[in-house]
Amino acid sequence: MTSAKHPSKEAFLQAAREEALLGGGKDRLEQQHAKGKLSARERLDLFLDKGSFTEMDMFVRHRSRDFGMDDNRPLGDGVVTGYGTVDGKQVFVFSHDFTIFGGSLSETFSEKICKVMDLALKVGAPVVGFNDSGGARIQEGVLSLGGYADIFLRNTLASGVVPQISLIMGPCAGGAVYSPAITDFIIMVRGTSHMFVTGPNVVKTVTHEDVSFEDLGGADSHATKSGVAHLACDNEVEAIKSARQLLGYLPANNLESPVTLATEDPDDREESQLDTLVPENPNKPYDMHQVIAAIVDNGEFLEIHPGYATNIIVGFARAGGRSVGIIANQPSHLAGVLDIDSSIKGGRFIRFCDAFNIPLVTLVDVPGFLPGTDQEWRGIIRNGAKLLYAYCEATVPKVTVITRKAYGGAYDVMSSKHIRGDINLAWPSAEIAVMGPKGAVEILWKRDIQSADNPDSLTEKLIEEYREKFANPYIAAERGFIDDVILPRQTRPRLIDALAMLETKIDTNPRKKHGNIPL
Repeated sequence: MTSAKHPSKEAFLQAAREEALLGGGKDRLEQQHAKGKLSARERLDLFLDKGSFTEMDMFVRHRSRDFGMDDNRPLGDGVVTGYGTVDGKQVFVFSHDFTIFGGSLSETFSEKICKVMDLALKVGAPVVGFNDSGGARIQEGVLSLGGYADIFLRNTLASGVVPQISLIMGPCAGGAVYSPAITDFIIMVRGTSHMFVTGPNVVKTVTHEDVSFEDLGGADSHATKSGVAHLACDNEVEAIKSARQLLGYLPANNLESPVTLATEDPDDREESQLDTLVPENPNKPYDMHQVIAAIVDNGEFLEIHPGYATNIIVGFARAGGRSVGIIANQPSHLAGVLDIDSSIKGGRFIRFCDAFNIPLVTLVDVPGFLPGTDQEWRGIIRNGAKLLYAYCEATVPKVTVITRKAYGGAYDVMSSKHIRGDINLAWPSAEIAVMGPKGAVEILWKRDIQSADNPDSLTEKLIEEYREKFANPYIAAERGFIDDVILPRQTRPRLIDALAMLETKIDTNPRKKHGNIPL
C-alpha cells in the first residue's frame, strides 16, 4: 500500500517542478525572447557556475483573493530566488520573472527576496538581483508597497556589509527604482532596460515634455547623464559577463579582503613609454588611461561609470595580483578639473572600496575645481566636500602618484599626505602649488607687469621662474609631503612594493554611530 503511494507523490512533485520551471508558460516565454530578453532562469544559468544553483521557495504562491486572483496562483509568484557560485565563490540571487504577472511585486514575492537577503547577511556573501518588473502588484495594494519597503530596509542594512549588484534587464519604474539605487552597482542593457520614477506619459501630462522611454530612462541616459547606471551593455549576455567580472575584484563581505591572484605580469616591470607621456607643454592633454594600462596587471582595467563625469576615472584592476580601486584625474577631458559630478562619482567609489577593504591607488593631474556660477549655485562646495570626506574617512591602504598638476585645494583633496595618504609619490613633471604659474604670477607681480614696457615678455619670464622655483615636487618632498620623486617608468614596481608593505595596515576612525557626510 505504501509503495504504491510513493510513485504518485514523486510524480506530483516532478509535475509541480516542471510547472514552476515554465514560469508564465511557453507563450509568454516566447514573447520574452521576441523582445530580445532572456527568461529569469536563463539569466541565472548564464550568471552562475554551471550546476551550482540551489533554488529556494519554488512552491510559493501569492495569497491574494481579490480581483479574481484566487483563480490564478502560479508557482514561484514571479521571482526566482536562491544561491549558487560565481567562479567558485558563493553568491545569493533573485531574478524577476516577467512572464508571471509582468514580474510585479507582491507580498510573497518580497518575502522571497527578503529571505535570501537575510541569509546573505548571515553567511556573508554578495547579493545579485536581476530586475525585470512591472512594479507593484496593483491587486495587493499596500501589501505590495510594504513589500518594497521591506526590501529597501534590507538593502540599507546590507550596504557596506556584503556587495550588492543590480542588473536591470527590463522595466524598473516608480518605487521599484530605489532598491537598485541603494545597491553598490547598477548594470543596464541598451534598448530593453529602463529606469524612471515616472514614465513618459506622466512626464508629458505634468511637464508637457515629449520624451521616449529610452531617452528618459534608458541605459545610455543613465550611464552618461544621470550617473544612475555604472555600466551600460549592448545585450544581456554582456551585462551578465560584466557582473561576473566585477565580482572577481570584490571580497565576499566587509570582514574579508579580496583574493590575491597569481599573475605572470612581473612586479618589477618598468614602462619606458611613461617617461615621455606627459607633454612638455603643461596645458597639453594626455590620456590617463595609458598610465593605468601601463601600471596594472596585464593592462586589464574594469572602468566604472566610463561614460559619466569623464574628467575623473574610477575602476578596478590588479597590481601584483592584488585587487585595487583606481581613482584618476583625466587631463584629456576638462583638463581633469574637479566638478560636482566627478566629485560625487569619485567619492562614492572610494567609500565602496573602503567598505570592502580594497586599497586605493590615486593618480593625480588636477588643476583645481571648476569655476563658474553654475557650479557654485548647484553646490560645488558641498559636493566637492564629498570627495574630500571619502578620502579622509578611508582607512584602507592609500597610494598616490602625482603625474603633473596638483593645484590648490584639489591637491589636498586627491589623497594627499595631509588626509592620511600612506605613500605619496610624484613624477619629476609634478607641479604642486597653490595655483598655476600664470595665475600666481599675475597676482604676485601685478604692479610690475602693469608698469613694464613689455608686459607679455615679463610675464613669460616670471612664469618660467615661478615654475622652476615653486611648481615642482621638490618643495613638497623637502617637507615630507611627498615620500619620493620617481621616474615615471618606475611607477608599477613602486606601487606594488607600497601595496605589499601596506598589506597589514590597521587604521581606525573615532568611535561614532556614523559621520555626517555633506549629502
